[in-house]
Amino acid sequence: MATAVRKITHFIGGAATAGTGTRRSDVFDPNSGAVQAQVTLGSPADLEAAMQKALAAQGAWAATNPQRRARVMFAFKALVEKHMDELAHLLSSEHGKVIADSKGDIQRGLEVIEFACGIPHVLKGEYTQGAGPGIDVYSMRQPLGVVAGITPFNFPAMIPMWMFGVAIACGNAFILKPSERDPSVPVRLAELMQEAGLPDGVLQVVQGDKEMVDAILDHPEIKAVSFVGSSDIAHYVYRRGVEAGKRVQAMGGAKNHGIVMPDADLDQVVNDLAGAAFGSAGERCMALPVVVPVGEKTAIALREKLLPAIQGLRVGVSTDADAHYGPVVTAAHKAKIESYIQMGVDEGGELVVDGRGFTLQGHEDGFFVGPTLFDRVTPQMRSYQEEIFGPVLQMVRADSFEEALRLPSDHQYGNGVAIFTRNGHAAREFAARVNVGMVGINVPIPVPVAYHTFGGWKRSAFGDTNQHGMEGVKFFTKVKTVTQRWPDGGVGDAANAFVIPTMG
Repeated sequence: MATAVRKITHFIGGAATAGTGTRRSDVFDPNSGAVQAQVTLGSPADLEAAMQKALAAQGAWAATNPQRRARVMFAFKALVEKHMDELAHLLSSEHGKVIADSKGDIQRGLEVIEFACGIPHVLKGEYTQGAGPGIDVYSMRQPLGVVAGITPFNFPAMIPMWMFGVAIACGNAFILKPSERDPSVPVRLAELMQEAGLPDGVLQVVQGDKEMVDAILDHPEIKAVSFVGSSDIAHYVYRRGVEAGKRVQAMGGAKNHGIVMPDADLDQVVNDLAGAAFGSAGERCMALPVVVPVGEKTAIALREKLLPAIQGLRVGVSTDADAHYGPVVTAAHKAKIESYIQMGVDEGGELVVDGRGFTLQGHEDGFFVGPTLFDRVTPQMRSYQEEIFGPVLQMVRADSFEEALRLPSDHQYGNGVAIFTRNGHAAREFAARVNVGMVGINVPIPVPVAYHTFGGWKRSAFGDTNQHGMEGVKFFTKVKTVTQRWPDGGVGDAANAFVIPTMG
């Protein structure tokens, strides 16, 4: 007798909801290649149902004082920590990343929740006493209303928490549309928020694909949309959302570079590259898939040290505690990565380590790709210009600091970059001049801490506001400025009633 496939539905109005959609999408176990669940793909009617619940709940939630909203965040943080193992195993089972990576995914999201716990402080406005005769001026930050987030498959816990943590703490209601590839963890997070004391309707999860994305972008009551995904789709989301009158932040793809100066500690660089290029099978927008050694001597030495490190990487199932990384998310994504490897060969890159054809005994149908290394890649190659999003490291040799600086600066993406050096002047010069949004100095994955902000430049981000930190608070609130006067005595001077007040 066939085992029933698990069904994943929406979370609307505080409860699991089947919705009206009739289409389904398979959710795979990347370790085995088998279908483990099916997710319901929602319709515009399902979004409207969530919208009505959100509108009904948002006003009272906005009127709840910030300290009480913060208490919900504190309780949610404790619940996520209590359920860390459960959440990590669920995440790994659908995404494929190893358990340690899944716990890191959850923990980085919790750091933004910790920031949101301080919302009473960051929502404080500005005040000027005596701006004019008897006149004071003050400002306040107020929620937008109902906002939405559209999140990718590669961080199904972190990125939703980046978005809804700040948005909800600011007093908004939030509708989340997660990736249909690994949709279970976002639903579980919504359940834990409700358990933490969040009123029904303030956080809801609607499942879906492009049809649901378009419904969100077009809905007149959704005031802002936050998105993370590929650059082409980010541009589409930004353009369509702005045309519909929404505030939009849309984070796109990346091709992050690691510049290795001749004075760098190569042992540390190799250790950093092993994790930054191949961790989570390279499925990170802040991965480091391009390494740029400066000078031929540096390139030769770096390659010599990289080879044994790459050959020593252990690829395994998600639950293998000794594995450095697991499978990629789907068979289609595996095929895409392998097509880029072939493209690199066809373009003339030197394939030093080939990860194609990797199989794991007992898991021959899993979506595994072995670590891959290219050398002598050039900026003209399409495989260099585009995001591969897999365990593929490309070496682009540079003759000088200036040439190395130009590579990430001229690239279409500008998410993150790193420089490895002992020279403070070189690091300072690089950080000041490079045309990239986030810079690491001897830090391979320069994702800022939660009370700073995350955001790239060029085709890595569309919109003027970054994720989380104070930029996140600004994105999910609007400023109201009040100019007040309390005159002495009666109703004031009638002769001046129609004169525009000045501060003189």
